[in-house]
Amino acid sequence: MKKWTKLESTYLYKTPFGNLRSDKCKLPNGNIIENYYVNEFSNWVNAVVLTDDMKIVLVKQYRHAGDDFFLEIPAGIIEADETFEEGILREVREETGYISNTVPIKLGEFYVNPSTQNNKVITYLIKNAIKGYDQDLDENEDIEIVLMDFIEMGKAIKNNKIKTQLFTASAYYMVKDFLSTK
Repeated sequence: MKKWTKLESTYLYKTPFGNLRSDKCKLPNGNIIENYYVNEFSNWVNAVVLTDDMKIVLVKQYRHAGDDFFLEIPAGIIEADETFEEGILREVREETGYISNTVPIKLGEFYVNPSTQNNKVITYLIKNAIKGYDQDLDENEDIEIVLMDFIEMGKAIKNNKIKTQLFTASAYYMVKDFLSTK
């Protein structure tokens, strides 16, 4: 198997949120794809944040594209000159006010959708979290903090009792697996 060859690349638009690029590609068999669209987005981090009594710290917020409120784990993009670990600790503190004296445990680094997107999500587990601060939200953020028992969260995901997104569900199951092997 061989990689495709990018012959040309043109930006259709660029925004602070992300870019759309059109590539002309030559496949190993010689076929040419005139317009292969690639969405360029920033990498982001997320974390399952657990308290000592095994409550998962969730954020509830309105998601316009989904036209509803969703329960999610804290997440966000990396800022300039910030490591993934620094980024998730900042995001958790800003969105929830929770902090921990333990080092975040990196569970994985995954491409979101490599067929059309170039970005990754880096998932962490943060244990022994405590409420240390008030939220420090951006002007366009409206986030409610929800604590849920870790086991009940799994049941709610499995039975479609809560609205959440794929990255929260997958992170939950990664943590469940990680904790069961300890």
